[in-house]
Amino acid sequence: MIQKTREQFIHLFEKEPLMVVSPGRINLIGEHTDYNDGFVLPAAIDKKIVYAIALNNTQQCNAHAVFTNETVSFSLADVKPTPGWINYLMGVVNQLQERGLKVEGFDCVISGDIPVGAGMSSSAAVEGGLVAALDHLFDYGLDRMEMALIGQKAEHTFPGVKCGIMDQFANLHGKKDQVMRLDCRSLAFEYFPFNFPGYKVVLCNSMVHHSLASSEYNVRRLQCEEGVKAIQANHPAVKSLRDADMEMLNAVRDQISDKVYDRCTYVIAEIQRVQDATTLLKQGDLQQFGELMYATHEGLSKLYEVSCPELDFLVSLAREREEVAGARVMGGGFGGCTINLVKAEKVADYVAFIKSRYQDQYGKEPEVYVTTIEDGVTVQPIAVSF
Repeated sequence: MIQKTREQFIHLFEKEPLMVVSPGRINLIGEHTDYNDGFVLPAAIDKKIVYAIALNNTQQCNAHAVFTNETVSFSLADVKPTPGWINYLMGVVNQLQERGLKVEGFDCVISGDIPVGAGMSSSAAVEGGLVAALDHLFDYGLDRMEMALIGQKAEHTFPGVKCGIMDQFANLHGKKDQVMRLDCRSLAFEYFPFNFPGYKVVLCNSMVHHSLASSEYNVRRLQCEEGVKAIQANHPAVKSLRDADMEMLNAVRDQISDKVYDRCTYVIAEIQRVQDATTLLKQGDLQQFGELMYATHEGLSKLYEVSCPELDFLVSLAREREEVAGARVMGGGFGGCTINLVKAEKVADYVAFIKSRYQDQYGKEPEVYVTTIEDGVTVQPIAVSF
């Protein structure tokens, strides 16, 4: 894919590009905790967005997307929210301009194999790849966390999704065979080896596109903030659900709706689950780790209500199988993938089982991806021909 993207760029723009590989991400546990100042446990994976990019000495930016076979251009003098995939690029450019950083015209070709809507954060991969490319081309000297924050702000201001920092962080900080526990309040992070060679990370795509995710994501965020506001009347030091416990929440039970209570109950429990999960990783206890994943799914389905029948069905199938240590919905919800930890020698059997049962139930075959944990965004030097 990298070579094909480079060749297409040379064909379109007749010059040698800088190549950037920007991965998708999984999140083993810690869903919807990031915007509540909690903890998450993501990793970068081998599904990726690839950029071929070079400066063009104009004030025009030209981007060709292989996945839509479409070229879109915009002027650096007129960067404003625009429908479509170009919005993510424009959001990054806007954030660099807002910081007073020089941006000049560029040409790029973008390809990728991250399934859109599958919960692997293709948007963060698009953002992270571009900010890393422009940092390299203009020598900004940004560190990886600054790049992540630029990507996050770009998503807030242009597509209008009030995401937490996890997706952009994982995209830029990933390390091969390592998961990362990120404190979403302090942005402190720690790497943990995911050292289970007998198991594979298998993603099962429900083939349900999570069209509700953006709007409902923002609703969930507001519901959490409503719960915090009620708790603050008794505990002014509580700034987010990270600071709350069930005793505090139960004390305001009659002042908030059932929905708000359920949302906050889930988040408080999930923040603790991430802490427990890293202890289990250190101990090499994948079975108990998997049980936490099932508990997360139950909370996401029943309390946070971001699952759907198809995802619940996939997790129920996983529970039937001895070779699966744990499974849950991954990402924003309302569709997308489940993440499953499956014994390596049984992956083929498991995939066949899932595809057959899902086909019988819903009349369509789920896509299944066996992933590996890889490095974050990498920038490859421009090739020189002799």
